[in-house]
Amino acid sequence: MSKKQTSYVLPIVVVLLVLFIDQFLKFWVKTNMQLSEEIPIFGDWFIIHFTENNGMAFGLEIAGDYGKLFLSIFRIIAVCLIGWYLFTLPKKGASNGLMISGALVFAGALGNIVDSAFYGMLFNNSYYQVATFMPEEGGYSSFLFGKVVDMLYFPLYEGFLPDWIPIWGGKYFIFFRHIFNIADAAISVGVASILIFHKGFFKN
Repeated sequence: MSKKQTSYVLPIVVVLLVLFIDQFLKFWVKTNMQLSEEIPIFGDWFIIHFTENNGMAFGLEIAGDYGKLFLSIFRIIAVCLIGWYLFTLPKKGASNGLMISGALVFAGALGNIVDSAFYGMLFNNSYYQVATFMPEEGGYSSFLFGKVVDMLYFPLYEGFLPDWIPIWGGKYFIFFRHIFNIADAAISVGVASILIFHKGFFKN
């Protein structure tokens, strides 16, 4: 196996592994839980909380059908560009660490695209019921209008902030309030790794 071929093996393994874990967990949650249902994993600090969103990572959204369509198309274009750039990195002398970081971003973006593109056709809705995979009556939406499944919730701190803190003092605060999924985590870890450890590559 050539050095060039070896450079692609590890990122491909990372992409496949992240996609498998992400989709397996989403599929399990979707077919075993109703919306807003919770399963405590580690006390009140780590909870599986089932929610869905129309938008970006960590539950952020762009309102309206056109916003949803724009976001889905943007995701597809972005993941194609990321995949192409990731393919060119070995030719530019990128390290395995950078390749893995790029693979995490690519896998995370692709994982959420699967939800947006196909979940609306593959599942019925999860309101007051556990969703069915491939229901006879059809899914809850059409191609590119599916919702992203989120479930990882880490409310490590919950309470009122001290009054002496500027601006936010005395306000109720939850850290970390956002609910996310494996794909979101992969994107965040990949981007953080690139910014912290691999900035020199892009400068060069």
